[in-house]
Amino acid sequence: MLNVLLAQDRGHLNHGWLDTFHSFSFGSYYDPQRMGFRSLRVMNEDVVAAGRGFGTHPHRDMEIVTYVLEGALEHKDSMGNGEVLRPGEFQRMTAGTGITHSEFNPSPKEPVHLYQIWLLPDRKGHEPSYEQKRFPKSGMTNQLRLVASPNAEDGSLLIHQDARVYLSRIESGHSVSHAIPAGRHAWLQVLRGSVTVNGTAANVSDGIAVSDETELQITAGEPAEIMLFDLA
Repeated sequence: MLNVLLAQDRGHLNHGWLDTFHSFSFGSYYDPQRMGFRSLRVMNEDVVAAGRGFGTHPHRDMEIVTYVLEGALEHKDSMGNGEVLRPGEFQRMTAGTGITHSEFNPSPKEPVHLYQIWLLPDRKGHEPSYEQKRFPKSGMTNQLRLVASPNAEDGSLLIHQDARVYLSRIESGHSVSHAIPAGRHAWLQVLRGSVTVNGTAANVSDGIAVSDETELQITAGEPAEIMLFDLA
């Protein structure tokens, strides 16, 4: 069963400096029917204006994954990390017992376009930690590249949850497939372009919740980039 969440049906808030879309309830956007999907709690698509950002604020007991599509995002946290995240780079932060951090667009002219994703951890109280990584384009063209997993396999980011996150850039007319073991679920987020998933159309910024399927066949109608979550 595939349930499509159209891009225009997401929660939307425009704060001037931040134009943000929420697939699930977040902040002042609340929908009791959209509190997350399995361990996936937050799927936010953000555009942050030049020279603006999120001031220092706390988190705890959450796995936070950030992916930049365009622009740059400067990160600082209470663990002493200070990095700039650029297009195609991933950041993973385990909030665990508690951290504070800020995220800022350092450009004086250009906005930054990003996805921020939260997954519930497998337990409370993990030690806070941070990773940043870029994966070679060659390993994700017309194939699924593992970018986050519970055991950091294949050089992926470490997340404390029974979930695996994949990224793929699919050329027009090409396909990728993913087997779904019995009892597992998936969420597919279209980052760019358009695809069909088991014959169901999905366009840029659409999301698809997947249950009771044994395999996904994902075909690009135009050059596309997708993020796929394999979830318990």
